[in-house]
Amino acid sequence: MQYITVREAAEKWGVTARRVQMLCNEERIKGAYRFGRSWMIPTTAVLPNARKSAEAPTLPMPRKSPFLDMTNLYNKAGGAAECAEMLINQPEAHALFEAQIAFRRGDIERVYEQARYFLHAHSGFYAVIGGGMLLAQCAIWRGDIFLWKEAKNHICEAPCKDGHDREILSLTLAIIDSSIYDNKDFPEWFKIGNFEALPADAHPAAKVFYIKYLYMAAYAIATKQFKLEGVEGLALMRMLPNTIEPMISQAVVDKTVIPEMYLRMSCAVAYHNSNQRDRAIAHMDKAISLALADQMYGFLAEYVRHLGELLEQRIALQDERAAEAVRSLYNVYSVGWARLSGQVKEKVRAVTNLDHEERQIAKLCAFGYTNKEIGAIVHTSESSVSHAITRILNKTGLLSKKELALII
Repeated sequence: MQYITVREAAEKWGVTARRVQMLCNEERIKGAYRFGRSWMIPTTAVLPNARKSAEAPTLPMPRKSPFLDMTNLYNKAGGAAECAEMLINQPEAHALFEAQIAFRRGDIERVYEQARYFLHAHSGFYAVIGGGMLLAQCAIWRGDIFLWKEAKNHICEAPCKDGHDREILSLTLAIIDSSIYDNKDFPEWFKIGNFEALPADAHPAAKVFYIKYLYMAAYAIATKQFKLEGVEGLALMRMLPNTIEPMISQAVVDKTVIPEMYLRMSCAVAYHNSNQRDRAIAHMDKAISLALADQMYGFLAEYVRHLGELLEQRIALQDERAAEAVRSLYNVYSVGWARLSGQVKEKVRAVTNLDHEERQIAKLCAFGYTNKEIGAIVHTSESSVSHAITRILNKTGLLSKKELALII
């Protein structure tokens, strides 16, 4: 008997390779057998008929969380392939985990293909939520508001069994909105750091998003978009590492690698904004080393927006080719993010044509630093800063420095 590969069968039947892989795992393709890590399929095999949705099983996740890659399943830097292999007999978990890792790597087309599967599969609650999150992430990179809305609609249709599930669904929608710096819809219990409504498996991811929520609050206060009695300027931003540092230590102990990466990079951003360069670099370098172990260039690209050339320089010190890949991905991400953010908020955000130095000056200006202080931080003269601000206003079409916080 002659055999073909999963990819050849997918091309022959006009379906995705992932669909064929899942059919093999479910033992629905007659005569298919596993050879090492691959499946061999008889050339005479036919595509099985689709099961009726009512008959399809709801497959459980190995963790009660839509963020499988943020749990302790992925507990070793560079262990993505090993973890995926461990999930090979759990097709939905395997598909979700691989798609999440693809997203961290910046392979958005692959993420999109996997996310489309979750739109149509008869999935359980966490798989539906995870698939919707993937679709929303694709929408950000593509700058596609229609895909963004489709992702949120998909999440709203998740099969909630009780109020507990509905709380998680509400939090997920808020997390998606926070990707474009909209933090108004977080549940009240989450805003105070109470995670009792979440299963323990979801806590590592919750810590990451909670820090993001706090950062957005600190940023809004620093740029005078929000007032909190007794707190002004960068006061909250400077205090933020005091909250993040213990969470980083716990992530190390729990061996939750991806939350550790995100927490370290968030801490680096807070230190960087507070002009504590050495502390920012220490966390940055560790996060970079963890990310490069599995080529998670997409994760790093998202932080170029906050850390600019400093992050690119630190990546290049560890791997020059990785720095080039991150720079290329950032060019895609920054355009998509700006377009989607503008469409959702019905504003034109002219941010993609600012270079790294201009973005840094704009951010420092929004934080209330004087031109002289900015010059000392970016190592240039006060007059050069003044000229740069004029150039930034001309590029963005803004009328005053007070509006800079709206575009960075």
